Amino acid sequence: MTKKYNSVLIIGMGLIGSSISRALVENHVVNSVYGLDSNDKIIKKCYDLNLLVQGETNLKNFDFQFDLIIICTPLSTYKNIFSSLSNFISQPTLITDVGSTKMSTISDFKNAVTNNNMTFVPSHPIAGLEKSGPEYGFSKLFDNRYCILTPYEINEAATSSISEIWKSIGMTVEFMDADRHDRVLAMTSHIPQLIAFSVVGTATELETHMRDEVIKYSAAGFRDFTRLAGSDSIMWRDIYNKNKEAVLEMLGRFSEDLSTYQKAIRNGDLEFLENRFNQLKKIRKEIEDIGQAGSFDPTEKKN
Repeated sequence: MTKKYNSVLIIGMGLIGSSISRALVENHVVNSVYGLDSNDKIIKKCYDLNLLVQGETNLKNFDFQFDLIIICTPLSTYKNIFSSLSNFISQPTLITDVGSTKMSTISDFKNAVTNNNMTFVPSHPIAGLEKSGPEYGFSKLFDNRYCILTPYEINEAATSSISEIWKSIGMTVEFMDADRHDRVLAMTSHIPQLIAFSVVGTATELETHMRDEVIKYSAAGFRDFTRLAGSDSIMWRDIYNKNKEAVLEMLGRFSEDLSTYQKAIRNGDLEFLENRFNQLKKIRKEIEDIGQAGSFDPTEKKN
């Protein structure tokens, strides 16, 4: 049975942080949820949505300690957050995060923390929408989704506790080496996102008349594919900065494959295109079958 926590601090009350708040309360994992966000407007929204017992823009405004802390902010903020927590924490505290790169988060923790009361188990719940803000969060966001844990030191009790927290809100937990995680996510998440940004950029750089027609007559496929370009810009800026090597490696592989298709189209190699498309269609079916178990309706009523 999942341990019940008395007080949880969520740092960063956007889509993911607010969804975690909802899910922890709904699944009776925590008695009280507290929030920290640098934007006072976000804190006000959280109060309006009844998500927090107390929300602050400065960690020093809390005059008590927490059982659990979950970091849900852009990757560029981690080092300062770890440093602030190192000065604030005075009792054993379990810490996890939701960052999309894990080598950088582990490095930031090691470089910023000297406090032995802090136990950090890096996590990456693979869930989200292209929207941002606490008003878009909902408790079912994590249902039937994967959460990857990348523990960098042996601490079975802490790792088990964090694993049970994610399971309690509907996730399937997997374990992975941090470096492997970053390379896998570069291909499955970071490259598709970059392509979406690029396609929208290409469309907007067409001559004015053509650009207007592209936007006006966008078919469902174009809209669905490019919806990723509506995601949070700071978050993705940080991901490409922190996962630079893995992204560039996978981007190089993708560029080589794309050049092969370009050559086949130029040379009218229809047999190659048909055979390759048939192969990829089968792989896409496998991906679809796996994904169906973890599907959710983002239009469902928010809690």
